[in-house]
Amino acid sequence: MKLLSLLHRWTGGIVGILLAVTGLSGTVLLWEDSWIMLDGAHDPALADPVAMGRAIKVARETAPGLSRVTFAGDEIGLHQAVYSDGSGAYIMQEGTVVDRWSGMWERPELWLFDLHHYLFLGETGKTITGVLGILLLAFTISGTILWWRTRKTFRFRLWPPRYTASAIVRHHRDLGVVASPLLIVAAATGTLMIFPAVSGFVLSPLGEAHQKPALPAELAPVGPATDWQSVMRNAQAVFPSAAPRRLMLPSKPGEPIAIRFRQDFEWTPNGRSYVWIAPDSAAVVGMDDPAKAGAVSAISETFYPIHAAKVGGIVWRLAMTFAGLALVLLGLLASWSFWRGQIGKPAGRRRVAQRPRRAVGQS
Repeated sequence: MKLLSLLHRWTGGIVGILLAVTGLSGTVLLWEDSWIMLDGAHDPALADPVAMGRAIKVARETAPGLSRVTFAGDEIGLHQAVYSDGSGAYIMQEGTVVDRWSGMWERPELWLFDLHHYLFLGETGKTITGVLGILLLAFTISGTILWWRTRKTFRFRLWPPRYTASAIVRHHRDLGVVASPLLIVAAATGTLMIFPAVSGFVLSPLGEAHQKPALPAELAPVGPATDWQSVMRNAQAVFPSAAPRRLMLPSKPGEPIAIRFRQDFEWTPNGRSYVWIAPDSAAVVGMDDPAKAGAVSAISETFYPIHAAKVGGIVWRLAMTFAGLALVLLGLLASWSFWRGQIGKPAGRRRVAQRPRRAVGQS
């Protein structure tokens, strides 16, 4: 038990601040739809292929190198255009550009997303956040084991009563055990999203992972002749009752246009129903229906909406908000008290070396 306590304290002291950063950034992102206050941000989303085709044309005319357009939805009533150079724009559903940015630092929701997922370190940071998720799982399990010995002194507090080492430790244990079920859910879903190989291994008893259909690779490129209204109209005909969520332009010459839809049974906000369209003729050249994808795909699809509280309504969003804020307190106070104790040891607990006693008769 002493070894478990030692590992828990030292590892928490080292990575506690990083866990607090991911917890705080994730909590703010949970309420993203509430603090984006641009014109049209709270307009109801309209699934009109004609209006969407017009908005795509506006996005292409606004700047070169359009990469994708995320359509207005339940969270925000604006289309978001993203360009290959990292710039972007918000476009009202009737086609007016309401905001432009040249990089993520000009929009808080963009750099917060990058901080939460990548720690501003790209793919390396993504791997680090995955490791942090694994460590958080280990902390919740080991913390619950350590708490069990002191369960009779349990007292739930949102804040420690005093800033002494013992008070902070008791607060840490009691808050941690209350938040541990939610922290386990957040850590597990986040880690499984970052490490799909782990997810595939965990879910392998349920079947094989779903494979995307083969697509043509020698189509005519997107150009002035591309009829965006026909593109949206033909894609919508594949999933008539689904909501169009995102259009992705080909990353390589010859590839089709990809459009994501969200069907009623899907939890993921942007859906996983795909339609691929030929840029020149607007003909459908492929489709992928998650209703036919099997159990592994259905379970994997729930990781993000559970993690980001995109399902469960206000109750689950408040629960994950509590988990995020608890992680901030657990991480910051654990690191602060740990390093304060380590730095204070040499001055406060310095032992005076004693000279060995001489044997009787020695000079």
